[in-house]
Amino acid sequence: MTNKDIFKGKTILITGGTGSFGKKFTEIVLKNYQPARLIIFSRDEFKQFEMAQIFPDSQYPAIRYFVGDVRDKERLDRAFHNVDYVIHAAALKQVPAAEYNPFEAVKTNILGAQNVINVAIDQGVKKVLALSTDKAANPINLYGATKLCSDKLFIAGNSYASADPCAFSVVRYGNVVGSRGSVIPLFISQRQKGVLTVTDPRMTRFWITLEDAVHFVIMCLEQMVGGELFIPKIPSMNIMDLAKTIAPRCKTQTVGIRPGEKLHEVLLPMNESRNTIEFDRYYVVQPMFDFWGARAAKNTGFKPVPADFEYSSDKNPEFLSVDQMRQLLRDHGFMPAGSAKAKSGKSSKKKLARV
Repeated sequence: MTNKDIFKGKTILITGGTGSFGKKFTEIVLKNYQPARLIIFSRDEFKQFEMAQIFPDSQYPAIRYFVGDVRDKERLDRAFHNVDYVIHAAALKQVPAAEYNPFEAVKTNILGAQNVINVAIDQGVKKVLALSTDKAANPINLYGATKLCSDKLFIAGNSYASADPCAFSVVRYGNVVGSRGSVIPLFISQRQKGVLTVTDPRMTRFWITLEDAVHFVIMCLEQMVGGELFIPKIPSMNIMDLAKTIAPRCKTQTVGIRPGEKLHEVLLPMNESRNTIEFDRYYVVQPMFDFWGARAAKNTGFKPVPADFEYSSDKNPEFLSVDQMRQLLRDHGFMPAGSAKAKSGKSSKKKLARV
C-alpha cells in the first residue's frame, strides 16, 4: 500500500502532463493525496486550456499550468524551482513519426532527458522518475532506441548527482488499455465496418490499465532509492483474442507486421536477467554502477531471477481471457454493456466513452 502522506505538502511536476498518463495521474493525486503544488508542464497551451476545464485552479488550488518544452533548459530551470518530485512523461511516442522525423525524436527523447537530469540536479529535486516503454527493450525502431538511451541517461544521472540528494529511476511497462494510437480504439472504430485488420494472428502484447500504471508509478516513486528500472508484472493477450473481445462477429484481415513492429514485446530481455531481482508485484533491473552497492542493501523481500530469464509477452505466465479483457474495457468506458453481441457492420446506438 502507498503511504497516503507521500505527497503531503510536496511539490510535484509532471512533464508531458496533458497526455493520457498526466491527466489520470492528476485525477488520482488530487483526489487521494494532499500536494502543496501539482505542476502540469507541457508545450501545448490548448491542451492545457482543455485540462484546466476539468481541473480548474479555482477548484484545485494546488494545480499550476506551465507552458514549456523539455528541449528548453532555461524554462525547465524556472519550472523546477522548489520542486520535490518530477515525473518525466514527455516524449515523442509515435513510431512512424519518429522514423520520419528522427532529429526531432532525438531532441525531445534524448536531449530533453539530458536537460531534465541536469536541471533536476541543479535545482535540488529529490526524486525523478522517468516513464519508459517496452519498445526500449531490444529496440528495433527509432522510438525504442531513443527511449533506451533516455533510460540509460536517467540511471547514470545518479552518478552525476553524486553527493547531491537527487535520485533518478525508470519505470518500464507495456501497452496501456485504450490509450491514443493503440489497437483498441482502432478495433472499436473498425467494428462498425465488420472487418478488423490484424497484423499477425500470433502477435501478443502486454496490457496495463491507465489507473494501474499511475498507481504503480506512485508506488515506485515511494520505494525508489535511485538507480532502479522498475518493471510491473502485467498480463498479456493474443491479438486474435483481443479481436474476439471487441468484435466477436467481425471478420479479420491479416495485413502483415508493420516496419518497426515486433511479433511479441519484451519488457525484460534475457541479457538483463543477471542484474534483475524479483519482488511479488514487479521486477527491478539493478544498475552496474558503484553507487548501487550501498543503496541495494536497502532492498528486502526479493529473489534473483534465473540467468536465462526473459519477460516477454508470449512467455508470460499470465494471459487475459476474452471475458477478462471485455470486463476491463467495460470498466474503463470503452465498451458499453452488451456491445459484444452487436452484429458486424451495424453501428451501436450507444456512444463509447472516452478517457
